[in-house]
Amino acid sequence: MAHTLVVKVTAGADAPERCSQAFTVASTALANGVAVSMWLTGESAWFAVPGHAKEFELPHAAPLADLLDALLAGGSVTLCTQCAARRDIGPDDVIPDVRIAGSATFVEEILGDGVQALVY
Repeated sequence: MAHTLVVKVTAGADAPERCSQAFTVASTALANGVAVSMWLTGESAWFAVPGHAKEFELPHAAPLADLLDALLAGGSVTLCTQCAARRDIGPDDVIPDVRIAGSATFVEEILGDGVQALVY
């Protein structure tokens, strides 16, 4: 059975260690052959907008922009519909390959066979 990891990150610059942990775990899983779906919610929604991940800094952590690039290349990255709307982020504002979807899609993903969901 194939394994899938769904990571929902709710933190951004407001909680940098928690945010970095989510991206690190997701990209590590991806590097180890696990299918990964990253969900950007809450303050992490800003990382769906070009340039915002490059502004994130945390000492002794991998650059967030690099981790995001890896997730976009090998996994999937989804921006929460409501989180985007609350921040006036529209489909034309996001990085190519970032999809915008809501809670029904999240629930569908996490209820699949062989799926492990983590929330940061």
